Amino acid sequence: MNHPISVFLAGATGASDTPASGSVAQLLQLVTTASPIVRTIFFILVAFILLCIFITIYKFIQIQRAQRQTRRFLNVFWSAKRLEVIYQAAEAQHRSPVSQLFKAGYIELSRLKGPRDHKENTAAATDEETSAGGIGNVERALRRAATTEITHLESMVPILATNGATAPFIGLLGTVIGIMISFFDISASGSTGLDVVAKGISEALLVTAVGLVSAIPAVISYNYFQRRIHVLSAEMDNFSADFLNIVKRHFLK
Repeated sequence: MNHPISVFLAGATGASDTPASGSVAQLLQLVTTASPIVRTIFFILVAFILLCIFITIYKFIQIQRAQRQTRRFLNVFWSAKRLEVIYQAAEAQHRSPVSQLFKAGYIELSRLKGPRDHKENTAAATDEETSAGGIGNVERALRRAATTEITHLESMVPILATNGATAPFIGLLGTVIGIMISFFDISASGSTGLDVVAKGISEALLVTAVGLVSAIPAVISYNYFQRRIHVLSAEMDNFSADFLNIVKRHFLK
Protein backbone atom coordinates (compact mmCIF):
# COMPACT_ATOMS: atom_id res chain seq x y z
CA MET A 1 0.00 0.00 0.00
CA ASN A 2 1.42 3.38 -1.04
CA HIS A 3 2.08 5.99 1.60
CA PRO A 4 -0.42 8.91 1.34
CA ILE A 5 2.36 11.49 0.91
CA SER A 6 3.82 9.47 -1.97
CA VAL A 7 0.42 9.30 -3.61
CA PHE A 8 -0.05 13.05 -3.11
CA LEU A 9 3.24 13.99 -4.80
CA ALA A 10 2.84 11.34 -7.47
CA GLY A 11 -0.55 12.74 -8.38
CA ALA A 12 0.81 16.27 -8.39
CA THR A 13 3.66 15.44 -10.76
CA GLY A 14 1.93 12.82 -12.81
CA ALA A 15 4.61 10.22 -12.08
CA SER A 16 3.42 7.46 -9.73
CA ASP A 17 6.84 5.81 -9.63
CA THR A 18 8.58 8.92 -8.31
CA PRO A 19 9.41 8.79 -4.58
CA ALA A 20 8.21 11.54 -2.27
CA SER A 21 10.75 14.36 -2.47
CA GLY A 22 10.84 18.08 -2.87
CA SER A 23 13.30 18.03 -5.76
CA VAL A 24 13.63 20.93 -8.15
CA ALA A 25 12.69 18.67 -11.06
CA GLN A 26 9.35 17.85 -9.47
CA LEU A 27 8.63 21.50 -8.77
CA LEU A 28 9.47 22.46 -12.35
CA GLN A 29 7.24 19.69 -13.63
CA LEU A 30 4.46 20.90 -11.37
CA VAL A 31 4.83 24.44 -12.77
CA THR A 32 4.86 23.31 -16.40
CA THR A 33 1.77 21.16 -15.93
CA ALA A 34 -0.14 23.73 -13.88
CA SER A 35 -3.22 25.46 -15.24
CA PRO A 36 -2.52 28.59 -17.34
CA ILE A 37 -3.91 30.95 -14.68
CA VAL A 38 -1.87 29.44 -11.86
CA ARG A 39 1.22 29.38 -14.06
CA THR A 40 0.74 33.07 -14.90
CA ILE A 41 0.42 33.97 -11.22
CA PHE A 42 3.53 31.93 -10.46
CA PHE A 43 5.63 33.79 -13.03
CA ILE A 44 4.28 37.15 -11.84
CA LEU A 45 5.44 36.33 -8.32
CA VAL A 46 8.82 35.14 -9.61
CA ALA A 47 9.18 38.45 -11.46
CA PHE A 48 8.41 40.27 -8.19
CA ILE A 49 11.10 38.24 -6.43
CA LEU A 50 13.71 39.08 -9.08
CA LEU A 51 12.75 42.76 -9.03
CA CYS A 52 13.01 42.93 -5.23
CA ILE A 53 16.40 41.19 -5.33
CA PHE A 54 17.66 43.80 -7.79
CA ILE A 55 16.26 46.71 -5.74
CA THR A 56 17.67 45.30 -2.50
CA ILE A 57 21.17 44.91 -3.91
CA TYR A 58 21.09 48.31 -5.64
CA LYS A 59 19.77 50.21 -2.62
CA PHE A 60 22.14 48.47 -0.24
CA ILE A 61 25.13 49.52 -2.34
CA GLN A 62 23.75 53.06 -2.77
CA ILE A 63 23.00 53.67 0.91
CA GLN A 64 26.18 52.00 2.09
CA ARG A 65 28.20 54.24 -0.21
CA ALA A 66 26.23 57.32 0.88
CA GLN A 67 26.96 56.64 4.54
CA ARG A 68 30.63 55.91 3.91
CA GLN A 69 31.14 59.09 1.88
CA THR A 70 29.17 61.12 4.43
CA ARG A 71 31.60 60.08 7.16
CA ARG A 72 34.55 61.05 4.96
CA PHE A 73 33.05 64.41 4.07
CA LEU A 74 32.17 65.30 7.65
CA ASN A 75 35.74 64.54 8.72
CA VAL A 76 36.99 67.05 6.14
CA PHE A 77 34.26 69.56 6.98
CA TRP A 78 35.14 69.74 10.66
CA SER A 79 38.90 69.65 10.16
CA ALA A 80 39.38 71.99 7.17
CA LYS A 81 39.80 75.74 7.64
CA ARG A 82 38.82 76.94 4.17
CA LEU A 83 35.52 76.58 2.35
CA GLU A 84 37.30 75.88 -0.94
CA VAL A 85 38.91 72.78 0.54
CA ILE A 86 35.56 71.59 1.87
CA TYR A 87 33.96 72.23 -1.52
CA GLN A 88 36.60 70.07 -3.21
CA ALA A 89 35.87 67.31 -0.71
CA ALA A 90 32.16 67.65 -1.49
CA GLU A 91 32.92 67.22 -5.18
CA ALA A 92 34.97 64.10 -4.44
CA GLN A 93 32.32 62.61 -2.13
CA HIS A 94 29.40 63.41 -4.43
CA ARG A 95 27.42 60.32 -3.38
CA SER A 96 27.03 61.75 0.09
CA PRO A 97 23.72 63.59 0.64
CA VAL A 98 25.37 65.79 3.26
CA SER A 99 28.03 66.91 0.76
CA GLN A 100 25.26 67.90 -1.64
CA LEU A 101 23.69 70.02 1.10
CA PHE A 102 27.00 71.77 1.62
CA LYS A 103 27.34 72.43 -2.11
CA ALA A 104 23.86 73.95 -2.24
CA GLY A 105 24.57 76.15 0.77
CA TYR A 106 28.03 77.12 -0.48
CA ILE A 107 26.73 78.12 -3.91
CA GLU A 108 23.93 80.21 -2.37
CA LEU A 109 26.37 81.80 0.05
CA SER A 110 28.72 82.67 -2.81
CA ARG A 111 25.86 84.37 -4.64
CA LEU A 112 24.99 86.40 -1.56
CA LYS A 113 28.50 87.55 -0.70
CA GLY A 114 28.98 89.54 -3.89
CA PRO A 115 25.74 91.57 -3.65
CA ARG A 116 26.24 91.96 0.10
CA ASP A 117 29.72 93.44 -0.32
CA HIS A 118 28.39 95.80 -2.98
CA LYS A 119 25.53 96.92 -0.73
CA GLU A 120 27.88 97.50 2.15
CA ASN A 121 30.16 99.62 0.01
CA THR A 122 27.29 101.74 -1.31
CA ALA A 123 25.40 101.79 2.03
CA ALA A 124 22.24 100.70 0.20
CA ALA A 125 21.11 98.17 2.79
CA THR A 126 21.51 97.70 6.49
CA ASP A 127 23.45 94.79 7.98
CA GLU A 128 20.34 93.42 9.67
CA GLU A 129 18.36 93.28 6.40
CA THR A 130 21.26 91.67 4.56
CA SER A 131 21.85 89.11 7.29
CA ALA A 132 18.19 88.12 7.65
CA GLY A 133 17.65 87.81 3.91
CA GLY A 134 20.90 85.92 3.40
CA ILE A 135 20.19 83.40 6.12
CA GLY A 136 16.73 82.81 4.71
CA ASN A 137 18.12 82.17 1.22
CA VAL A 138 20.76 79.75 2.49
CA GLU A 139 18.19 77.94 4.62
CA ARG A 140 15.85 77.51 1.64
CA ALA A 141 18.71 76.21 -0.49
CA LEU A 142 19.59 73.65 2.16
CA ARG A 143 15.95 72.60 2.50
CA ARG A 144 15.55 72.12 -1.26
CA ALA A 145 18.74 70.09 -1.44
CA ALA A 146 17.65 67.94 1.50
CA THR A 147 14.30 67.21 -0.17
CA THR A 148 16.06 66.23 -3.39
CA GLU A 149 18.48 63.92 -1.59
CA ILE A 150 15.76 62.21 0.47
CA THR A 151 13.70 61.67 -2.68
CA HIS A 152 16.74 60.13 -4.36
CA LEU A 153 17.47 57.85 -1.41
CA GLU A 154 13.86 56.70 -1.18
CA SER A 155 13.52 55.96 -4.88
CA MET A 156 12.38 52.37 -5.57
CA VAL A 157 12.10 51.58 -1.85
CA PRO A 158 8.26 51.86 -1.91
CA ILE A 159 8.24 49.03 -4.46
CA LEU A 160 9.47 46.73 -1.71
CA ALA A 161 6.58 47.78 0.53
CA THR A 162 4.11 47.33 -2.31
CA ASN A 163 5.44 43.86 -3.00
CA GLY A 164 5.32 42.94 0.67
CA ALA A 165 1.69 44.05 0.89
CA THR A 166 0.40 42.55 -2.36
CA ALA A 167 2.42 39.37 -2.99
CA PRO A 168 0.62 37.30 -0.30
CA PHE A 169 -2.75 38.27 -1.77
CA ILE A 170 -1.59 37.38 -5.27
CA GLY A 171 -0.45 34.03 -3.88
CA LEU A 172 -3.83 33.68 -2.17
CA LEU A 173 -5.52 34.22 -5.52
CA GLY A 174 -3.49 31.35 -6.93
CA THR A 175 -4.43 29.28 -3.89
CA VAL A 176 -8.14 29.85 -4.48
CA ILE A 177 -7.80 28.97 -8.15
CA GLY A 178 -5.85 25.80 -7.33
CA ILE A 179 -8.53 24.68 -4.88
CA MET A 180 -11.24 25.45 -7.43
CA ILE A 181 -9.39 23.25 -9.92
CA SER A 182 -9.42 20.44 -7.34
CA PHE A 183 -13.20 20.75 -6.96
CA PHE A 184 -13.62 20.70 -10.73
CA ASP A 185 -11.57 17.50 -10.87
CA ILE A 186 -13.71 15.97 -8.13
CA SER A 187 -16.86 16.88 -10.04
CA ALA A 188 -15.51 15.48 -13.29
CA SER A 189 -14.27 12.18 -11.86
CA GLY A 190 -16.88 11.64 -9.17
CA SER A 191 -14.11 10.65 -6.77
CA THR A 192 -12.68 12.42 -3.76
CA GLY A 193 -9.46 10.43 -3.68
CA LEU A 194 -6.15 12.12 -2.98
CA ASP A 195 -4.88 11.30 -6.45
CA VAL A 196 -7.72 13.39 -7.91
CA VAL A 197 -7.25 16.55 -5.83
CA ALA A 198 -3.47 16.35 -5.40
CA LYS A 199 -2.54 18.37 -8.49
CA GLY A 200 -4.84 21.30 -7.75
CA ILE A 201 -3.86 21.44 -4.09
CA SER A 202 -0.18 21.26 -5.00
CA GLU A 203 -0.57 24.21 -7.35
CA ALA A 204 -2.37 26.13 -4.60
CA LEU A 205 0.36 25.45 -2.06
CA LEU A 206 3.09 26.31 -4.57
CA VAL A 207 1.82 29.81 -5.37
CA THR A 208 1.15 30.42 -1.68
CA ALA A 209 4.75 29.57 -0.85
CA VAL A 210 6.11 31.71 -3.69
CA GLY A 211 3.96 34.62 -2.56
CA LEU A 212 5.41 34.39 0.95
CA VAL A 213 8.95 34.03 -0.39
CA SER A 214 8.38 37.22 -2.36
CA ALA A 215 6.74 39.20 0.46
CA ILE A 216 8.76 38.39 3.58
CA PRO A 217 12.23 39.45 2.34
CA ALA A 218 10.69 42.54 0.71
CA VAL A 219 9.19 43.72 4.00
CA ILE A 220 12.46 43.07 5.85
CA SER A 221 14.43 44.99 3.21
CA TYR A 222 11.95 47.87 3.26
CA ASN A 223 12.19 48.31 7.03
CA TYR A 224 15.98 48.04 6.90
CA PHE A 225 16.33 50.70 4.20
CA GLN A 226 13.84 53.01 5.90
CA ARG A 227 15.90 52.91 9.07
CA ARG A 228 19.14 53.62 7.18
CA ILE A 229 17.52 56.50 5.27
CA HIS A 230 16.17 57.91 8.55
CA VAL A 231 19.73 57.96 9.90
CA LEU A 232 20.95 59.85 6.84
CA SER A 233 18.02 62.24 7.10
CA ALA A 234 18.97 62.99 10.70
CA GLU A 235 22.56 63.59 9.60
CA MET A 236 21.31 66.10 7.02
CA ASP A 237 19.16 67.91 9.59
CA ASN A 238 22.06 68.17 12.00
CA PHE A 239 24.43 69.36 9.28
CA SER A 240 21.95 72.00 8.08
CA ALA A 241 21.66 73.41 11.59
CA ASP A 242 25.43 73.43 12.05
CA PHE A 243 26.06 75.00 8.65
CA LEU A 244 23.53 77.77 9.30
CA ASN A 245 25.13 78.53 12.65
CA ILE A 246 28.56 78.81 11.03
CA VAL A 247 27.18 81.09 8.32
CA LYS A 248 25.50 83.33 10.92
CA ARG A 249 28.66 83.63 13.01
CA HIS A 250 31.27 84.13 10.31
CA PHE A 251 29.77 85.17 6.98
CA LEU A 252 26.52 87.08 7.40
CA LYS A 253 27.19 89.11 10.52
